[in-house]
Amino acid sequence: MAEPLKNQYGPDIPRRIAGMIKDVHPSFPEKAFLQAALRGYERLELMDRGRHIAKALGEHLPQSFPTAAKIVVKSMGHKVMPLTDQTERHNEGGGMGAFLFMPHAMFVASYGLDHFEESMAAQYEITQRFTAEFSIRPFIERYPSESLTRLRQWTDDDNHHVRRLVSEGTRPRLPWAGRLRSFQRDPSPVIALLERLKDDPSPYVRRSVANNLNDIGKDHPRLLTDIAARWMKDASPEREWIVRHALRSAVKRGDKAALAVLGFGGKNNIDIKNAKITPKKIPIGGSVVIAFDVANNGKRPARAMVDFAVHFVKANGEAKPKVFKLTALELRAGEAVSISKKVALIPLTTRKHYPGRHAVTALVNGETHPLGAFTLSE
Repeated sequence: MAEPLKNQYGPDIPRRIAGMIKDVHPSFPEKAFLQAALRGYERLELMDRGRHIAKALGEHLPQSFPTAAKIVVKSMGHKVMPLTDQTERHNEGGGMGAFLFMPHAMFVASYGLDHFEESMAAQYEITQRFTAEFSIRPFIERYPSESLTRLRQWTDDDNHHVRRLVSEGTRPRLPWAGRLRSFQRDPSPVIALLERLKDDPSPYVRRSVANNLNDIGKDHPRLLTDIAARWMKDASPEREWIVRHALRSAVKRGDKAALAVLGFGGKNNIDIKNAKITPKKIPIGGSVVIAFDVANNGKRPARAMVDFAVHFVKANGEAKPKVFKLTALELRAGEAVSISKKVALIPLTTRKHYPGRHAVTALVNGETHPLGAFTLSE
């Protein structure tokens, strides 16, 4: 079992932060700060440890936020070097890398809401060392017009961490963060920013653009496919990648409009044959093999996006499908391709298995094809 991330974010982190602040602000009460930061530290999870340190910073830095923010920023030292396509974010803090600066962002979010300019300046610096994608969201909610104006300016920044903050910080459904409900209702301000970033030279930024569009599509599926279709016109390979990645959730849902954008669908003669599920009865902890043939019975070549779904039985006896990605096929006229996938039925932290009949379906260009079922037993 993997070691919890919080174990890599131990008591040495607040000690390092204290030393960094003491270096640039000699009157910092280092001992009192550490007593507060380490009180109850061991029982906290990762994010709560960051908040706990941020609270201790707020209690022991100067009460003037503009003054405190300048100290925090100065204590972080040099900016990270720009990333290449292959490198990861600067490993400033050891095993947890730039997470060393997580409390700095949380400090700004907690204590800087009444100080827009100073907070945005601090987050501009923080995001070049860690990320401000979480801390910027309260400012977007309190100062929507001012924040969008600043984010628009940052789409032209030389540093790709700053440009990535624009797309990542405005995600309506950013993981580990509260949703931006106003952008869920009306994503047009976000889309205007993404339009400026859709051909960004950095893969780091382009991935964030795709993830933001994927979020938008969960609330506005037709809007997503309209944007995707427009972006695909005369698209570079890099922009095509953004569109494919942005449509991934829609494709898993079998959204025919999304599949059509990617060139799948329309009238064809694709069929599913020779479905086989083995074994038919499986104990929890075992595995099942799902196999079938995808055949093009037409007289023309055809494209097929092929996935399958297992309808897992839940605790209340109802079944909920989980889609497993398989492959995209280019089938000649009359060609058939065999597909096989082994599914482990081991209990996971994200999925508990329950006994009962589990239906299995193939998904081909958004069309559902029953494959059969297996029975899971305790």
